[in-house]
Amino acid sequence: MEAKTNIAERTVEIKSPKKSTWEQMKRMKLLYIMLLFPAIMLFIFNYLPMYGVIIAFKKFSPGLGIWDSPWNDFDHFKRLFTDFMFLRALKNTLLISILKIAIAFPAPIIFAILLNEIRNQKFLKVTQSISYLPHFMSWVILSAMVIEVFSPQRGIINFIITAFGGDPVNFLASKVFFIPVLLLTDIWKEIGYGAIIYLATISSIDPALYEAAEMDGAGRFKKMIHITLPSIMPMVIILFILRLGGILNAGFDQILNLYNPLVYEVADIIDTYVYRSGLEQFQFDYATAVGLFKNVIGIIFILGANAIIRRKSEHGIW
Repeated sequence: MEAKTNIAERTVEIKSPKKSTWEQMKRMKLLYIMLLFPAIMLFIFNYLPMYGVIIAFKKFSPGLGIWDSPWNDFDHFKRLFTDFMFLRALKNTLLISILKIAIAFPAPIIFAILLNEIRNQKFLKVTQSISYLPHFMSWVILSAMVIEVFSPQRGIINFIITAFGGDPVNFLASKVFFIPVLLLTDIWKEIGYGAIIYLATISSIDPALYEAAEMDGAGRFKKMIHITLPSIMPMVIILFILRLGGILNAGFDQILNLYNPLVYEVADIIDTYVYRSGLEQFQFDYATAVGLFKNVIGIIFILGANAIIRRKSEHGIW
């Protein structure tokens, strides 16, 4: 009898959390109802369109539709690795993405640390406002500004060059200068907004750590190196992993609005190649295959980076 009683008590103990969870859901039913509408929209606009990925495996004909179009035995994926234009776009995408990770990714971190060292609050607010502004402007607007600044005839950069006796340079039509212009303008657009999350992380650091460091004779630079940087490192690692997941996203909007046929050799990336193949040449099935390949590589990168970093440290996305 005692054994049966113990089993019954354990059964009650196991089932009680489920009951309490259900009761909590009933108490918060209005919140779940509010969550239902965004979930439905997410399903309709983000998951249902995945049905169209099927055309990557078919010889798509708009007249026949997706299901009635014949299967192509992975012909589009076989074509990827024999297509010179795709291989060039893949190489350019990797090169530009790696350069952006190496140069543009650390820029908001450095900028946030420098902002944290500013003691004049008025100057700090003005600096932050100016640095945030480009993020909220589209590349359509910013590219027009960049084209004017680097224009061989009207641009201020070439005005300075000619003032010192040099010859005007068409930066946006030069295979040598186009990528540096991409990196510079990308940093200019995102450095302020990207620093926000690091500033929020820095603001959560315990002030007692800085006070203890001051008592030990540490200056501002040493406090920055030994307290600020280690404290924001978990956030840096998480954002770095997410950035690796988008390694094949080299900046479609930016490049589409700035590049031209003269720099296709160094500036044509997977996204612009998909754009031309799908919307200009009407190769919808092949463009879908290219996009699917890109997304699969992105998933592999983000899973691999997270696994490696989790082995080396306790930080990661999950």
